[in-house]
Amino acid sequence: MKEAIKNNKKIIIIGVAIIILLLIGIAFAYLVTTLHGQEEYVLRAGTLNLELDDKNELTLSSQIPLEDKEGMTLEGFNFSLINHGNIETDYTIYLDDIALDEGETRMPDSSIRYSLTKNEVAGSPDNLSNMGANPNRVVDKGSIAVDETINYTLRIWIDYDATSEEAGGKTFKGKLRVVATQPVGEKASTVLLENIPEENQYDDGVDTFITGEDPNNYIWYSGKLWRAVSVNNDAKTTKLVTQWNISSITYSSSSTDFAGSYMEDWLNDTSADGFLGNLRDYENFIVTDAKWNATLDATSLGSITRPSDSGTIVTDAVGLLNMYEYQSSYNGTTYSNGYLNNGLYWWTITPYSSSDIRRISTNGSAEYISSIHAFCVRPSINLKSNIRIVDGDGTVDNPYRLNGDNDSNLSGTLLNTRYSGEYIKFGNDENKLYRIVSHETSGLTKITSAEPLKSSGNFLSSAFDSNSGVNYSNANTIGSFLNNDYLNIENGYLTNEDIAMIEESSTWYLGTVANGVSYKLAKYTDVTGTESISSIATAKVGLLRFGELMAGQFNIYRNNTSYWTITVYSSNYIRSVDNIGDGDAHSSDSDLFGIKPSLNLKSNVIITSGTGTKSDPFVLTLSS
Repeated sequence: MKEAIKNNKKIIIIGVAIIILLLIGIAFAYLVTTLHGQEEYVLRAGTLNLELDDKNELTLSSQIPLEDKEGMTLEGFNFSLINHGNIETDYTIYLDDIALDEGETRMPDSSIRYSLTKNEVAGSPDNLSNMGANPNRVVDKGSIAVDETINYTLRIWIDYDATSEEAGGKTFKGKLRVVATQPVGEKASTVLLENIPEENQYDDGVDTFITGEDPNNYIWYSGKLWRAVSVNNDAKTTKLVTQWNISSITYSSSSTDFAGSYMEDWLNDTSADGFLGNLRDYENFIVTDAKWNATLDATSLGSITRPSDSGTIVTDAVGLLNMYEYQSSYNGTTYSNGYLNNGLYWWTITPYSSSDIRRISTNGSAEYISSIHAFCVRPSINLKSNIRIVDGDGTVDNPYRLNGDNDSNLSGTLLNTRYSGEYIKFGNDENKLYRIVSHETSGLTKITSAEPLKSSGNFLSSAFDSNSGVNYSNANTIGSFLNNDYLNIENGYLTNEDIAMIEESSTWYLGTVANGVSYKLAKYTDVTGTESISSIATAKVGLLRFGELMAGQFNIYRNNTSYWTITVYSSNYIRSVDNIGDGDAHSSDSDLFGIKPSLNLKSNVIITSGTGTKSDPFVLTLSS
């Protein structure tokens, strides 16, 4: 049996782990590239000088495993990037292996924890393996302006739960490599407004809103399809909202304040349970101190005016659209034809009263309802002003792609390094499209079907449990189907190759989420999210939790179906996501709903082709 180092003090001496940090500056050449359409973009040549501070190595001598809270107190390695050149520069910082000396054995990345502090903003602790595999471990990436200085502190320590077999007597040596390139493409704010006709723009003096029935303002970022809503006239930031609902949760316990609500918590949750933590490199792409105007407005559409900057302002990385922004998106048309009407219910950030929140209905009209109820969520973010578009034409079939999120040649990449929402080919025929949910279990990739299961073109339906049970298991009605019929290749849902990629046993949390309580109770004992509930099921295949990513997601708003989650609502009632986008609860034995299987793929599943979009999903295989 493997034994954790922390429990075996005789072998805590693991040798000297040295990180030698080197910096490689890249000289620029003149570059011409063609992006979307026929227009040619010429990038200026320039000079770059990136500097480290005086300290050039960090020695970890006789280290013992540390808990994260202790690792975060380490002095770490301090370094800075300074752009003394004459153009803005894109950069990527890599952490590469250094060859070991004779007799040394390399410590696996899975046994090492790290945290990166950037300009005094500390990142959450993570496993080094989640940086990627050598030589593609990405410490950080982004853009650096002329004369800008970016200060970093990199802390590295041995995982508190590392075993003696994994880390005892072993060594890690690495070096930092910085690759700098000229920015590619043109800034998103410029491309959007130059390619949207003037009649589809509304400038209120502060923001320029994109309007109309279906403008070419689609953007693909971090595994999700977004719509560009507006460009700030001064800051040149670009506000986005997801095209489709991502999940369904209760807004709050009773208050209509966005600040302190379950909604704010879920949107800005940096763990695997929330939205922000599953966004790709969000510190580099989005404004993390954006201002969200959550001022109460009880007026009707057509009478709503821009809320005052002295109203209710909340500072967060992720928020929701307010009613003024929604209304401005269809300026000159009717709300039913506006591009933000996706045919589903979804929350806004605008209170209607002390107890009700404004929501958008299936026909695009504005309604209001108590904040204790659950409806679907369309997160909103603000792209930084330096984010550039490198491909696409803004249409739904060819959305704009962002520099740094336009990967190619992913063959051999581990699936567990990819992002929530990306599509994969998994299964057969009409059930062959799945999406990444999260990496809830380290090394594994949780996925779910892109839509509920079908048979001969029709959605399957099932009772949750014909015996009135509310706890999911291999033996209840829906659990038995998923862990038997669904896994039987003769039924055509999966292939033998698919089944071989599935983790044999996963933990499924069976929490209870009634109205007016936090989404976290689906998994944790309380809203702090520090201790998992004891009510669990162990099975190969399960269902998504209520409030989990992709539990509320539909690819379309027509011809979809309601489906079960795994989360209890009350005695004999199970949480569901209805086909109009509301979170509901239904009888476990008398109601028949759709089945959206969820499962974990093994840590050695790799990508062989594809880019992760709906039209070009990842193709997978097991690595040897």
